Amino acid sequence: MVRQVEIVLPPFPPGYHLITRLVTERVGELPRTGLMQVFLQHTSAALTLNENADPTVREDFRTFLDELVPEDFPGYRHTLEGSDDMPAHLKSSLLGASVTIPITGGRLNLGTWQGIYLCEFRRHGGRRHLVVTVMGED
Repeated sequence: MVRQVEIVLPPFPPGYHLITRLVTERVGELPRTGLMQVFLQHTSAALTLNENADPTVREDFRTFLDELVPEDFPGYRHTLEGSDDMPAHLKSSLLGASVTIPITGGRLNLGTWQGIYLCEFRRHGGRRHLVVTVMGED
């Protein structure tokens, strides 16, 4: 069985937003065993798996990546779409556009403290589109 669902996320402010529940609610019933792949159709945001309990983890992600990839780096040539655009592309490439999660017993087999993050790097990124592909068998 292979099923694909497209999800349009509402606009999020810059930051690291847990979207696990939103994704699982919109995908619906999962097979007994399989994989769920979540793909983000954008180049200025990212997806990652990480700590889902302590919100300071999200703050530290932002602090670290903003330091690693500063907004006003004078060497950027791609600047027509705003000062947050090129850093957003770089951060997106560093973290990636997809995550794959095993499905066991009809549930996502995440670790105790893992969740799916949408990493929004633009001040006005707008609605983000996901393609979720579920593969498995009952």
